[in-house]
Amino acid sequence: MKEYYFEDRIYYRTNEFKPERLTLVFVHGVSGSSSAWLPYEKIFEEKYNIVTYDIRGHGMSKKYPNYSDYEVKKFVQDFHDLIIYLKISKFILLSSSFATLIAREYIKQYRETVTALIFTSVENYEDDAFILKIGRPILKILTSMISFLPFNPRPRGHVDYSKIKNSDWSIERNFADMRNTGLRAHLFTLRQSFIPGQEYSFEKINVPTLIMHGEKDSFVPIKNALAFSKKMKNSEFVSIPNFDHDIHHNAVKEMSKAIESFIEKNKNLLQ
Repeated sequence: MKEYYFEDRIYYRTNEFKPERLTLVFVHGVSGSSSAWLPYEKIFEEKYNIVTYDIRGHGMSKKYPNYSDYEVKKFVQDFHDLIIYLKISKFILLSSSFATLIAREYIKQYRETVTALIFTSVENYEDDAFILKIGRPILKILTSMISFLPFNPRPRGHVDYSKIKNSDWSIERNFADMRNTGLRAHLFTLRQSFIPGQEYSFEKINVPTLIMHGEKDSFVPIKNALAFSKKMKNSEFVSIPNFDHDIHHNAVKEMSKAIESFIEKNKNLLQ
């Protein structure tokens, strides 16, 4: 895998692209970075074309000063700009947590480029969920306050998740993420994830879809993920026992096996 910058604003990594191989594009969630996908790069880079990148305000990508800079549509535009720049006409889109919102909005606009969807720890909150009732007003106050603080445009780096205990409520992991991303980008992006969900005509998408969710997810109950999967016309659901929201960190073996099985099963549709 080699490192690059697109227009001095998006940090990304790719392996050597080969036209006969399928392309996998990985998108990470709030306060993380492309380093969350390092284990998957090592597993898949000899078999598939791979793209991982840092979403805006995260990792080594460009930071922005305003809350409006972190609207989901801005993340989608960055993503699409990168796909166009790399001249990728078809790909399998893999997303985790907040990135599942980016993926949903992306396929709504650019359905023709996506051959399959893989959602992990899908964000699918019910409007009356306790976490939203508490989170929305708190984040509104915090983001209003932080808007008046000095803006530091310096991009950060990448967290080595192999040296951290990863769990939903891990102070060590959350502190490392927030320190690396910065409070401004972290809170602005997190608030976007709590905005009431938009309506999507999932039944019209009709691409092979894999949804993986930890049975012990304390952020998004597994019943919410199951409800989401039922909206997808051509979906497969995999529940991962004994793991929480951080399955992409903690269940690499289980997730990579499910990804490989899903791709092999749908290979004729993905060419």
